[in-house]
Amino acid sequence: MAAIEPWKLNGELMLSCNCTVFCPCVVSLGQHPPTEGHCQTWGGIRIDNGHYGDVDLSGLNVGLLIEIPGNMSRGNWTAAAYIDEKADIYALKALTRIFSGRAKGTTHILSILVGKFLGVEQAPISYETDGETRRFKIPKIIDGEIQPISGAKKDEQVVIQNSQYWIAPDIIVAQAKRSKLRAFGRNWDFAGRSAEICKLDWAGP
Repeated sequence: MAAIEPWKLNGELMLSCNCTVFCPCVVSLGQHPPTEGHCQTWGGIRIDNGHYGDVDLSGLNVGLLIEIPGNMSRGNWTAAAYIDEKADIYALKALTRIFSGRAKGTTHILSILVGKFLGVEQAPISYETDGETRRFKIPKIIDGEIQPISGAKKDEQVVIQNSQYWIAPDIIVAQAKRSKLRAFGRNWDFAGRSAEICKLDWAGP
């Protein structure tokens, strides 16, 4: 097996899930079950700057599909990944190692908790920012638009800060305005449900 290379990803991540109110996994660190008893979620990732060893990953986007049957921390997750069609074979292999958890570091948790990995596919992926609105699209697979919820101070976002959540310490509380996924026999629509936005600052090993 090839040696694990030093890697780093910086950018932004957004998630949309089936929880009817804000995801309890963030503050309970996976000890509290999702509001519906199980989790169905998709994630969109924009890599502004990134590398795996000498492989440049900057400017690429990634999509994730995750299902969790109960408490996040108990594992037995099902997952799949979509890698930007702009990624060459070296970037594809690098991102597959990172998002399967085999590259250690921040995403190593995925190699522990994911029991069934559905695979990796390449596709055109767009991640757009329009003011506070984020839009993520993989044609015929994911179509999402999420916005931060309104706070008491209109010019400040509602943020969970300084948490030990593995994805990021600071999470912007958001809501899906549009959230559809069709893939691997799933047909989801989470409009009006929980969403989150955070800075991506992951590294390994």
